[in-house]
Amino acid sequence: MGTSSASGPSRRGVLGTAAAVAAGAALPALTASPARAAGAARPNVLLIVTDDQPKQTEWATPKTVAWLAGQGVRFTHGHVTTPLCSPSRSSVFSGRFAHNHGVRNNSASHSLDQRTTLQRYLKQAGYRTGLFGKYLNAWDVADNPPHFEEFALLRPSYTDGTFNVNGTVRTIPGYTTTVIKNRTLAFLEASRTDDRPWFAYVTPYASHGPFTPEPKYAGTDVPAWEGRPSVPEEDRSDKPKYVRDATQTLAEGREVRAKQLRVLRSVDDAVQAFRDKLAALGQLDNTLVIYIGDNGFNWADHGLTGKAVPYRPAHEVPFYLSWPGGGLGGGTTDDRIVANIDIAPTILDAAGITPDTPHDGHSLLGTHSRDHLLVEWWRQGSGAGAKNTWSSYVAKDRQYTEYYDLLTDAAGTVTGTGQVRFREYYDLRADPYQLRNSLHQATPADERALGIPALATALANDRTS
Repeated sequence: MGTSSASGPSRRGVLGTAAAVAAGAALPALTASPARAAGAARPNVLLIVTDDQPKQTEWATPKTVAWLAGQGVRFTHGHVTTPLCSPSRSSVFSGRFAHNHGVRNNSASHSLDQRTTLQRYLKQAGYRTGLFGKYLNAWDVADNPPHFEEFALLRPSYTDGTFNVNGTVRTIPGYTTTVIKNRTLAFLEASRTDDRPWFAYVTPYASHGPFTPEPKYAGTDVPAWEGRPSVPEEDRSDKPKYVRDATQTLAEGREVRAKQLRVLRSVDDAVQAFRDKLAALGQLDNTLVIYIGDNGFNWADHGLTGKAVPYRPAHEVPFYLSWPGGGLGGGTTDDRIVANIDIAPTILDAAGITPDTPHDGHSLLGTHSRDHLLVEWWRQGSGAGAKNTWSSYVAKDRQYTEYYDLLTDAAGTVTGTGQVRFREYYDLRADPYQLRNSLHQATPADERALGIPALATALANDRTS
């Protein structure tokens, strides 16, 4: 959501221009996409979505970064619009906010209209589609994922995993990231005899808890970490009650960080194997590759370990894109505010497919640039001590959050008065670690000076758009 500060038609013939403009970096001269302008085949698509991977994890994925950022595009302001697995993945598939696709919590996966998904459009357009790894939370492993021709759907685990392989549920021994890697490689190899373009959705369980490493990476030394100013933030008197009551320490955050880094080493190996296979197949140039975490993770920031909160470590994620055949293979940075809702529009744009359902996101191949993003999360159930439903206006320089009297049930249905229970405002230029809530003890005059009435109006509009 948000207004466009540089909108224009998404032009598949002029790709990557926005990345150069945003970053001030040089890109190859792009008067036309070599893949599209010459009438070449539609690109293959490799979409990699990791689990609970925060932004500050590049030490663990050097091969991924060298390929997709070093020879593609690194998005420096990558976000998810709901920092929770199933709502975020549903936004990846549909290009829509959770309040529009309906998957407001991890129990509501069947609320997603499968006719609106990326995989439906691609399969309908003649793509060979494959899913390898985790799908949606609360999805029965025995249920085949719609619109995927081939699949190895994982019931989340790290070792000796239960998979649904093309309709047959069975245990496959070994480390699940390796199993997912090998299944994906076999899918890619099949393109030697099947000339259809392909879409591979690859989604290992890493770096989700319990963070079980591949044996060769167990005990791997990771770089020392002394935390950041938000860890653990001793004075939280200006925060909502669930944050004031949080108890996670630097030691606990450091332990989670180390475990996540170790399990991500195996993901990095898999990504390198994908690159090597694409090179061997001669498909590296005309494969659009996108890599993103489904949400971030707190390492004891504000005393919290986990996700589902409106603080930056939870909704900021690694986000890379590479497509040499589309002019996006030069190793640039793009500082636009981008999000998981932009993935489906980007892929369909590259494939030349116009969806018949609206998107909230925008193709990253064009010049669209938002000035802020809606990030939202819903409380499920009425358990004591839980945080309230919240939504947030996130810009590069500021963030405004409201908490509400709203609940969802297992189907994602919302009930409650909607009354605002708590508010936060952070000046991200002066306070990037969100230590000082400027609305704590603020007067009405203070709020006007901060522009809060306008932000509240914008947030209300975003939540209903």
